[in-house]
Amino acid sequence: MPDRKDHWENIYKDKSPQEVSWYVTEPVLSIQMIHHSLLALDAPIIDVDGGASVLVDHLCLEGYSCVSVLDISANALA
Repeated sequence: MPDRKDHWENIYKDKSPQEVSWYVTEPVLSIQMIHHSLLALDAPIIDVDGGASVLVDHLCLEGYSCVSVLDISANALA
């Protein structure tokens, strides 16, 4: 049985982000929650277990400047 890292590497190697059930093209709820928190545009934000999330892209377009994604899978981040 593959370990967790291998599992997620294989998921993102074998499927495009759009093929996984959790992918959204616009992370509306996450963006709403970040707006509700009234963070400054230079506040650090991290998307933990972000995979191939586009949340970072949307936040950067809005002017947030200290945004990171953390994931166990290098394939997801690529």
